[in-house]
Amino acid sequence: MFKPRTIRGPRDWTDADGGKIYTISANGEAVDRSRFVERLVRVKLARNVPWRDTPHFTIFHQGESFPYLILAWWGNDNELFTSVSVQTGQGWVEEAEKYSFCVYDLEVFWAERNIFIETFYCRTPSLQRYQETRQSAHLGAPVHSD
Repeated sequence: MFKPRTIRGPRDWTDADGGKIYTISANGEAVDRSRFVERLVRVKLARNVPWRDTPHFTIFHQGESFPYLILAWWGNDNELFTSVSVQTGQGWVEEAEKYSFCVYDLEVFWAERNIFIETFYCRTPSLQRYQETRQSAHLGAPVHSD
C-alpha cells in the first residue's frame, strides 16, 4: 500500500561533479548519505559520460528492504538515462532485469523533468541554472531542506 515517503534535496547536496543529490526514506528518518558515496563514484567511473558538463541527479533511497542508488542523466537532447544499484547481502549490484527505480523515485523524476525543461531543454540552456534549481513546487510530496 502506498504511503508517502520523506524526500530531501537541499540545494547544497551535490556530488563532486555538480550532480544533485536527493534522499528518500521509507521510515522517515534521515538517510545516511555516506553509505552511498563510494558506490556513486564507482557507477560514474564505469560510464563514459562527461559528468561535469552533463545535467544529472542521484537518489539515495533507503527502502524498506534495501538501499537503492539511482543515478540519472540527460543526454541526446531530451533522453533520461538511468542506473540503479541495490545493496544486497552480496554487496552493491546493478541488475536491470531484477531491480529498478520505484513509484517513490518517480516524484523526483517528475520534478527533475520539469526543471530540465525550464533550465536546459529551452531557448537559453544553462547547466548552472539546472544545477541550482530544486523547487519543491515540482514535487508532489514535501521536500525538506534540513
